[in-house]
Amino acid sequence: MQTIPDPAVRELDHRSNGGIDVRLLWNSQTNLVSVAVEDERAGESFQLTVDGVDALDAFRHPYAYVNHPQPDNARGHAHQPE
Repeated sequence: MQTIPDPAVRELDHRSNGGIDVRLLWNSQTNLVSVAVEDERAGESFQLTVDGVDALDAFRHPYAYVNHPQPDNARGHAHQPE
């Protein structure tokens, strides 16, 4: 799992299972919540921004949020898979 280079970003939770790492992140400067996923088996990773009310559910089920629209205040901040 990569380190978080931005000191404003704080890891709120982390879980790992079967080669898949999931991190719940909060940016104190932008007040945005995101979920970062790294699948070591597939060699893929993505990060998506979610509404705060959906943060825990997105952390538990990140693949269900891949195609969800980003929160309005997150435009230009999320890195979703293509």
